[in-house]
Amino acid sequence: MTSLPAQPRIAFLASSTPEAQAAREHLSAGFGQVAPEDADVLCVLGGDGFMLHTLHRHGALGKPVYGMKLGTVGFLMNQYRPENLLERLQAAHATVLRPLEMTATSESGATVSLLAYNEVSMLRQTRQTAHLRISLNGQVRLDELVCDGALVATPAGSTAYNFSAHGPILPLGSQVIALTPIAAFRPRRWRGALLRSDTILRIEVLDGHKRPVSATADSHEVRDVTEITVRESLERTVTLLFDPEHNLEERILNEQFIT
Repeated sequence: MTSLPAQPRIAFLASSTPEAQAAREHLSAGFGQVAPEDADVLCVLGGDGFMLHTLHRHGALGKPVYGMKLGTVGFLMNQYRPENLLERLQAAHATVLRPLEMTATSESGATVSLLAYNEVSMLRQTRQTAHLRISLNGQVRLDELVCDGALVATPAGSTAYNFSAHGPILPLGSQVIALTPIAAFRPRRWRGALLRSDTILRIEVLDGHKRPVSATADSHEVRDVTEITVRESLERTVTLLFDPEHNLEERILNEQFIT
């Protein structure tokens, strides 16, 4: 159960689709509309992509976020039902997510820091395979991984790109992250690793001039990287709200039994 006021101030945020925009107009007329910084709760209308966009844009506000699906993918969303919204908000279950922090260094020497609520991924930019060196907490664990790329997934993101790359699904609250190779060629049988969430992971690009690699934190990409460092954020958290029958923990569990 949430601890929202009986009449919470709601900021309705919608994706650019006509359906989402129409829903925002309808809900704003019925429940009012405030700016995100003045809201008690953010109500996101769209799909998972727009939810991630909202978390990146407004996550620093520390407001709880309740999504309703009006997009193509909705793993992080509740069903769209405009009726009884206030009752649903009061009955919703809270899930606290802690994103990954990625610091990427490019060939030019520039350094970029980004957050990832789902995953950090590295991908080859050309037909040449990527050659990567992997270190954990300052110790080299894999001298050379020849692959299309690699990714690091949070529990919330483990059912997305990570699962498609044959990585494991992680329970919420497990304090574990997944390191998963993408089309590993050498070592051919290496399937990745489960790491403590406080692990400091460094991935270096070998022979980057011939074999350029990009790094992406959710949907934010950095080209021609020489290395990245990934760790769980020590400061940032975000609270997602879910209807009791559609809570995120149950969805992640169900994913493991779908045939």
